[in-house]
Amino acid sequence: MKTLALLVIFGCLALGMQAQSADEIMQRIDRNMSSDNRIVESSMTIHGRRNSRTITSVSYTVGTEKSFTEYLSPAREKGTKMLKLDDKLWTYYPANDRIVQISGHMLRQSVMGSDLSYEDMMDDRRLSDVYEAVIESEEMVDGRSVKVLKLNAKVDDAAYETRKLWVDTEYYLPIKEELYAKSGQLLKRTTLGNFKKIDGRWFPMKLNFKDVLKQGEGTDWEIISIEFNGEIPEYIFTKAALKK
Repeated sequence: MKTLALLVIFGCLALGMQAQSADEIMQRIDRNMSSDNRIVESSMTIHGRRNSRTITSVSYTVGTEKSFTEYLSPAREKGTKMLKLDDKLWTYYPANDRIVQISGHMLRQSVMGSDLSYEDMMDDRRLSDVYEAVIESEEMVDGRSVKVLKLNAKVDDAAYETRKLWVDTEYYLPIKEELYAKSGQLLKRTTLGNFKKIDGRWFPMKLNFKDVLKQGEGTDWEIISIEFNGEIPEYIFTKAALKK
């Protein structure tokens, strides 16, 4: 009986240490990926069935509540703008000078024909605020040590019920991610790379998003420049700024 009790105690301690380690990994990922605000210029290359096209944009983000994106090229998309305030999203289309609110089922639609949905782009919360994690295993990927984390949603409005992350233990960034529906169906895969140290944090400069329900090679997203905690004018985060 004493031996059995000790096994139970050690088992509980081991689970507690694993949970603590998973929490620590999540927090370190959040420290790398999250910021009070950031300004990002990027290019998004959408690989279709027959051809590819590249769209450039600049985005301004404050916390998890405010973001503003303006598309710079090509000419067809130039001047299109998106504004997010809390859980509301508006898009301005210069071709017809209209502002459209994106809500409900429309949030699951593709952005510019990419493998990203509006919902993907809107949710900028810290992983640790949305998910609970456990360490499933440890692996070697391309000669690098990786911890595999399984994340389960702890809030009702999570875009994905379950996520699986392969986290590089040097950079504390995911190198790969899988996103699952409540049914357990795999919906999307993301790969991250070209990690660069900026202002004391590691950040992925290249990503590929793949909607597994769509054909094609996915959507490549590359950061051209990024600035953390810079000055962002408050007027940007207004509906009036969409038409300027």
